[in-house]
Amino acid sequence: MSTQHSRSAARLMMAPAVIVLLAWMLVPLTMTLWFSFKNYLPLRGGDLGWTGFDNYARFVTSSAFWPSVYATLVIVGGVLVITIFFGVLLALLLDQPFWGQGVVRILVIAPFFVMPTVSALVWKNMFMDPVNGLFAHLWRFFGAEPVSWLSEAPLFSIILIVSWQWLPFATLILLTATQSLDSEQLEAAEMDGAPPLKRFWHIILPHLSRAITVVLLIQTIFLLAIFAEIFVTTQGSFGTRTLTYLIYQRVLESQNVGLGSAGGVYAIILANIVAIFLMRIVGKNLDT
Repeated sequence: MSTQHSRSAARLMMAPAVIVLLAWMLVPLTMTLWFSFKNYLPLRGGDLGWTGFDNYARFVTSSAFWPSVYATLVIVGGVLVITIFFGVLLALLLDQPFWGQGVVRILVIAPFFVMPTVSALVWKNMFMDPVNGLFAHLWRFFGAEPVSWLSEAPLFSIILIVSWQWLPFATLILLTATQSLDSEQLEAAEMDGAPPLKRFWHIILPHLSRAITVVLLIQTIFLLAIFAEIFVTTQGSFGTRTLTYLIYQRVLESQNVGLGSAGGVYAIILANIVAIFLMRIVGKNLDT
């Protein structure tokens, strides 16, 4: 009886937070669905009536839709590859004892706390500027012509900027998993004559698989909504317009709330498809 009473009290105390959280999620989603079926132009007549699925057809058949999906997936995939590869490498290096280990770990994690707009501005003006940027000076030092990164290699530049910001997160998660590795197992493999590459492939990497899948899932959720870095650097030009940025252009620049809302629904569908795919991977790794 006391257990049932305590459970009821716990539900009662949690109810306000759950209601607020549901409202926080469901109200914007409901409004997005509602406006996606309407021809709503705030500065050009307001609500012009019900359009049905016309906004969905217009958005998916526009010339910018599939290139934006392609740019989104390329950026997400590129950032995941870089952050997981170098995250594993940094985690293994930071797990080794050396002088100043604590300071180095703090410096490695520090970029994660920099705002996306600030990091994008730093990379744009201090590193990638074709005239006064650090990369331009390095290119001239070696006798090469400076590269205009944001126009000649735009997708790679965005991937590089975003990877720099998310690498500390991946390193922190993977470092935590590395520290829980059984050292006796590694020592036994070393005594049996297993080379470092085989020890990494058969012992360390399987141990890190769960942490890698968690990093993969969490980063993908946030990377699908990447916006600030593109807004600050290329503003969607040179093939860097992602699905999120395309929605922004339709809603704020074109002042077409209905068309932008339909794009938002497509973005939700894409995010759910990717999330379901990743959850299957995570589930398989967690079950093993």
